[in-house]
Order: sequence, then C-alpha cells, then structure tokens
Amino acid sequence: MMIVRRSVLLGMVIAFAAAGAKAAEPSAKAFVETIYAAYKGKNGNGVSLDTDGKVRRYFEPKLAALINKDRKDAAKRGDVSTLDGDPFVDAQDWQIDAVDVAVRDTAADKATATVSFMNIDKQTTVVLDLVRLKEGWRIADITWDRETEGRKETLRGLFTKN
Repeated sequence: MMIVRRSVLLGMVIAFAAAGAKAAEPSAKAFVETIYAAYKGKNGNGVSLDTDGKVRRYFEPKLAALINKDRKDAAKRGDVSTLDGDPFVDAQDWQIDAVDVAVRDTAADKATATVSFMNIDKQTTVVLDLVRLKEGWRIADITWDRETEGRKETLRGLFTKN
C-alpha cells in the first residue's frame, strides 16, 4: 500500500512539474516584447547578433545558418555582411520610446507579430513570422515596410536572392 501511495504521489509531482514547465514557457508576445525592450530609451543598445549563439537565440535554425554563414563569409572577404542594419528596427540608428506588439496565431506553433514604433521621426512597422521550437519561440522571417520591385523586403529574402 505504501509503494502505491508513493508511486501515485511521485506521478502527481512529475505531472505538476511538467505542467509548470509548460506554463513557464514565455508566450510569443513575451518573446517579442523582450527583444524590443532592448531598444527602448536613450540608452537602448538593441540586440547584438555578433555571434552564432546569439543569432540562434532569436532565429530558427535555417535562417540562423544563413545569417551566420553570410557574416563569416563577409569577414573572410574583409567586407560588410548583407545584414548591415539592425533587422529588428530596420535601421542602423534608433531612438525608440514606445513599442506596440500585436501577436496573432497563424497555425499550431506559428504566430505573426506586428511591431509598430516611432524611430527618431519615422513611424515603422516590422512583421515577425514566429515558430515555436522545443527551445522556445524563434523568428522564421522578418518583413519590413520598404519595397523592392513592388514587394516588401524580408530578412530571408536578403540571403536567398540570386
């Protein structure tokens, strides 16, 4: 009888721990808000993407590999990487006070975040396509307000154009 109680109690503890781990996972909105919190205010330094690990922290594996490969190839050539501005704010400089983040689910484990803010004197909207991996939420692509050849530019598009 004691063994059965212990097994039931152990099962309950494991179930609660698993439920707590799931509940502790940040939402897609919290993931995006954490990114943009780094840009707010006069001393907002933004998010550094200067190492492979930092890039993988924010982007899904295939996009992270494209960004990291491009950065390394540019360094070997003594050149500037394709990504010469900050992808989160679509600028090289910023002064952002308020950020509005709206997230909507698009499929199981996928969401879209529309981020709006005033950067210096320019209203900016950036759209993040998000995917939930076992490691948490990651960015699958970023779409900016600017257009080339009648289409909005995307982060993935920068690295996959021929």
